[in-house]
Order: sequence, then C-alpha cells, then structure tokens
Amino acid sequence: MPEHSRIVLGVITGVHGIQGEVKLKSFTAEPEAIASYGPLDTSNGTVLKIKSLKVHKDQFRARIEGVTDRNTAETLRGLELSIARDRLPEPEDDEVYHADLIGLSVLDQTGTRIATVVDIVDFGAGELLELKLHDVKSTVLMPFSRQTVPDISLDAGTLTIDPPDGLLGDDTE
Repeated sequence: MPEHSRIVLGVITGVHGIQGEVKLKSFTAEPEAIASYGPLDTSNGTVLKIKSLKVHKDQFRARIEGVTDRNTAETLRGLELSIARDRLPEPEDDEVYHADLIGLSVLDQTGTRIATVVDIVDFGAGELLELKLHDVKSTVLMPFSRQTVPDISLDAGTLTIDPPDGLLGDDTE
C-alpha cells in the first residue's frame, strides 16, 4: 500500500447563510463525487456525512448531517475531508492518484536518482510536479505531462523525467 494511507478529498472553506450550510471545495476528479464516498474523516478527528451539494461559484454549498445552524457550521471551517486510500477505486491504466506520486524517487533518462516528488500543484495552467533535488535546499516545479514524465512505476517507487532544457540548471548550450 502507498505510504499515504489517507487521501484528502476536499476542504470546508467557509459557511453560507444561517441554516448551517458550508462552502466546500472538492479535490476529486469529478467534484460532485465527493458526496458519494460516504462518511468522511476530518482533520480534527470527527466524521462528517454530506447530505446534499449545490454548485456555488467554483465550489459547493453543502449540508452536513447534524449541522443545522451557522455557529456549528463555523466550527467546521478549514477542516480537510479525507478517506482511507483503500476506499478509492483502483485507477485506470493511464491514471494515477497524486498521493501515490508523493515520495517517489525521480530518475533522469540515464536511470540516475536525482530528486524526490514532494507535491503536485496546479495554479490553473496545468499540473506541476514539485521536486526536491538531491543536495539542493530549494525545490523546482516541472510540468506534469506524458512528455516530461514518460514513465511512472509505482511498484518500483520511481518516475522517470525528461525535463525541459535548463529546468534543472543543466543547460548544455
């Protein structure tokens, strides 16, 4: 099983109205699917069940079972909603869960270990791998695509990269 046994599916970002609705940001591939996973564990140790979702701007308004007033909803602000990794379906052949990539060793085209994956981020223009290069304090961001990451082996705990020229400080001009 991957090192990361809990997968964060979303976060409660705020409240809406006075009847206990919360604003919820979903991280699932199909955002509305967050409600289909059943009870969700929270970052404070409680368990919540989503009763209903309504699209609200770039998030959802959600009703949480047992939450009927604004004061109670306020106590949920900032909570991450997660499930055990083994509750997720296995990804398709050409898919991978981001959480499964965190911690993988990064190999260059020659098979030399050069970095470790520390995060996957998306600032709106596409997914980026955040890599911690060996013997360097800072991290670098690299586009996450088939071209730049031609091979991922979860069994071996590695991914092979073909970074854009100069990304790793190795310009050969």
